[in-house]
Amino acid sequence: MAPWQDRAHFNRSLVRVSQAFFILIAAIAFALPNVAKAGDVPTFAVDASWPKQLPNNWIIGQIGGITVDWQGHIWVIHRPRSLIDGEKAATLNPPRAKCCVPAPPVLEFDVDGNLLRSWGGPGDGYEWVGREHGIEVDERGFVWIGGNADNDSAILKFTLDGKYLGQIGKIAPRTNSNDTTQLGRPAEIAIDKDANELYIADGYGNRRVIVFDATTLAYKRHWGGHGKIPNDDKQPPYDPSAASQEQFGNPVHCIKIANDGLVYVCDRSQDRIEVFRKDGTFVKEWIYEKDSRGDGAVFDLALWPDPKQTYLLNADGTNNEIRVIKREDGSVVGTFGHTGRNAGQFALLHAMAVDAKGNVYTGEVEGKRIQKFRLTSDALK
Repeated sequence: MAPWQDRAHFNRSLVRVSQAFFILIAAIAFALPNVAKAGDVPTFAVDASWPKQLPNNWIIGQIGGITVDWQGHIWVIHRPRSLIDGEKAATLNPPRAKCCVPAPPVLEFDVDGNLLRSWGGPGDGYEWVGREHGIEVDERGFVWIGGNADNDSAILKFTLDGKYLGQIGKIAPRTNSNDTTQLGRPAEIAIDKDANELYIADGYGNRRVIVFDATTLAYKRHWGGHGKIPNDDKQPPYDPSAASQEQFGNPVHCIKIANDGLVYVCDRSQDRIEVFRKDGTFVKEWIYEKDSRGDGAVFDLALWPDPKQTYLLNADGTNNEIRVIKREDGSVVGTFGHTGRNAGQFALLHAMAVDAKGNVYTGEVEGKRIQKFRLTSDALK
């Protein structure tokens, strides 16, 4: 064969190999539609300009909860009583310094960090919680607030402007995890708007999820870990080498409801997310950073705002990071955050929310601050 024929044969072979390679790649992509491209996974960068400085010489304390309402506004509940003298020095008699004054416990911000509303604290006709914990705002314009002090056995209901409307339970000692009239230091609230039901992660005292009618506040149902009847039996300390316990530990710290009807619950001290149907049927559980003891690794959850709610974001206050989880199988596809006090780091990450544009908002206990993280990938395109 002539040299030019060898080259022509080689070139034709190279073309065939190239075509086969691209066909193979296309076949793999078609066969594995659920494999996420790098740009599909949410990634974030801290927005150090958010929020703007508060008016009236105000300062915030430990963050007890954070949520995003239907308008895209960010609602925060903090603990004014957690501020030490050096932080609230302007209120001392005589004042120790020019700054600062505790802000009201409920604060509403827009996406740019402007303060829109502020209210909260004791008022006529009701008793305020002893230590603020958990806030939810529904599309009818109601604000639901909890607390986790020893006698915080209630959820309080307000208008957007802070007018008291009613409550579930009362400010009094808890009873037990099967009392349907009294709560037990509830941690977080979720609203099922289609069914008009209020789900409560209950909580630091009780070991259950409990559901009420969101209008009449009538009891509907409750369940414990693995969908069992809850009990208050003494549990052994968490042991990462032991088999998973059926009962929730304390606290039952968060609750979220997905569009497909699955209910996600934070069993914080046991490092796990438990998944249920709305009737309390247990579906599955996922365990993360199982060697994390003490406060545990699963503090809060947020559902990703794409139509399929592809991901869960999981705030971990022990390891001070947020993990990005594929909701279909619980696998971790990314993390961000680190222990520290710089922008983008966390000092006991406690609460988290996400808006429709993929911005993430966080609140810390030890850090006594809120932060915003902007979406930097194509995860919503």
